[in-house]
Amino acid sequence: MCLIDRNGSFPSACSAVPLAPNRLLHTGPLEAFDKTKAGIYLIEIPAWTRTDMPHPLGRIIERPDKQGRVWVTTPHLKQLERLYRDGHLAEPVVIHDSWTGKINESLFKPFYEAARSARTDLIKVGGEPYKNYKTRLSIALRLLWPKRPDSRSPFWRPDWRMSMVAEASVRHWTVAFKAVQAGNRLIALRNVDAAIFWVPDETAPDTYRIGTGFGEVKAKFIQPGTFIPEGDD
Repeated sequence: MCLIDRNGSFPSACSAVPLAPNRLLHTGPLEAFDKTKAGIYLIEIPAWTRTDMPHPLGRIIERPDKQGRVWVTTPHLKQLERLYRDGHLAEPVVIHDSWTGKINESLFKPFYEAARSARTDLIKVGGEPYKNYKTRLSIALRLLWPKRPDSRSPFWRPDWRMSMVAEASVRHWTVAFKAVQAGNRLIALRNVDAAIFWVPDETAPDTYRIGTGFGEVKAKFIQPGTFIPEGDD
């Protein structure tokens, strides 16, 4: 088996995450997705009949409301729209409610570039400096939506945090889907940074770029029955 571990999934997603920089306005039900807007949307969970790939929305579908609907952010909505256009979804996405604002895909690009530059330097050093870098990076991203209700942050934007996670998840799912379409067998897809493929010839799917940089992955070949730890980067 081949364990794929994505490098820096969250900061990498910041390179072009679609979100609304300003206050979200209640835009209600929408007949169609407006590409000039970004935010959060209450949608029906689209049917997914393929057995070789998990649902595009991942674990989000495990928490529907009483009407079977879920809240998603722009990255996931764009993904579903693309899957419908390509014929992988039978029905278009139904948007029951929405809170949106003018879209911006470059708000976090300076953060991404700074994080990428620091990683390039510190990964060569390793040890405590690199560990501290990863810890501080995680804290910075978590400030958008702290886990503890009593945590104070001047950047409290749960919709930005949700969009960032969604963008990372969409990228992770999309590359795995391309690998499956190319004939590779997916065993498991974990959150936003790890995937496991069955590869009898010990060759990683060529839809992935092997390396240590953002947008690249580490590939580890393991024997069936071996304990597989969660990705650490």
